[in-house]
Amino acid sequence: MSTALDGIRVLDFSRILAGPWASQLLGDYGADVVKIERPGSGDDTRQWGPPWLGGEGGESAYFLSTNRNKRSVTIDLKTDAGVDLARKLALEADVVIENFKVGTLARFGIAAESLRDSNPRLVFCSISTYGQHGPKAHMPGYDAMIQASGGLMSVTGAPDEDNGGPQKVGVAVADIMTGMYAATAILAALTERDRSGAGQTIDVPLYDSQVAWLANQNMNYLIGGVVPERRGTAHPNIVPYQVFETADGHLMLAVGNDSQFRSCVACLGLPELADNPEFASNSSRVQNRRTLVDTLGIAFAERTTADWLTALTDAGVPCGPINDLREVFTSDYATERQLVLKQTHPLDNELPAVANPVRFSKTPVCYDKAPPLLGQHTEAVLREWLGYSAGSLDSLREAGAI
Repeated sequence: MSTALDGIRVLDFSRILAGPWASQLLGDYGADVVKIERPGSGDDTRQWGPPWLGGEGGESAYFLSTNRNKRSVTIDLKTDAGVDLARKLALEADVVIENFKVGTLARFGIAAESLRDSNPRLVFCSISTYGQHGPKAHMPGYDAMIQASGGLMSVTGAPDEDNGGPQKVGVAVADIMTGMYAATAILAALTERDRSGAGQTIDVPLYDSQVAWLANQNMNYLIGGVVPERRGTAHPNIVPYQVFETADGHLMLAVGNDSQFRSCVACLGLPELADNPEFASNSSRVQNRRTLVDTLGIAFAERTTADWLTALTDAGVPCGPINDLREVFTSDYATERQLVLKQTHPLDNELPAVANPVRFSKTPVCYDKAPPLLGQHTEAVLREWLGYSAGSLDSLREAGAI
């Protein structure tokens, strides 16, 4: 069965997370993704364990999380033969993704402009910390510093009055969202190429991406003029919309409109709150947040989480448990929706992987390739993409290029 990106070739020079996340998505959708890695060491995340698949020295769980549906080719860009080989591969690609320090590939003669002279249909996507131009373009960076400097940590964590402080998110979400922006931009550029016949260059900075997806928090500041505060699990614009303690744990309540609020307080045995002008509308509830939350908190503490989840769900009030990952992956929902799948890997015939959440009706997501071993596909790719013979491959090995 065909996939959405059948016939699209992606040459991926990126490493760590943002770029690999983008290329994994393209691979999921059927593109032929070739990952270029350093001989001997490869992507930095191959060393980011434990845990390891196959024991110490095997494959790190981190690397496995973001590199399926790719083929690994090792090329030493410190050699002239390696640079020449990388350029030849780029001229056969539809898409190039890179996240080197700004200007690095240009020094190798693999800049977007020079490649497009010979491959005018090429879509060239650069991911960096602060973009390809500007006063900070030369500066490197990692996810945590972007979560901090890009505003996310200022709105994440418990408030000061609750003895809280700034917190980063538990996954590298700035990297992941940058990868998502990059993937959608590449798909948009490929669509435009179908009309114009020409590729283009894409510049996706981590910092700009982090700022962009702060969404309503951005507009709260730009329209309201007040710097958003940390509110823990609470929502800045909707009340009640946060975690509440129960008799034996916690639950997340997500009341999104006045009708749901009326159902919620009726379920809690506090129906009079719905007619109280201090709480009758969301706007008034936001203004009187502390009083309302304290009142609801007393009621929630009287029954167990399971009791409240049943009662609130039956009343049509959005809520949910706070599950750890064991609970997530052992749930009936995970089984029914096939959230975990198995892939055949050289180190494990049943390597678990988390499914792509997208479900296509015609062009299914591809799971053909498990994350590759370092250099696993070097010979195969060079034969397929460039038509290299065994003798040519031997010469590249002798030159230290692969």
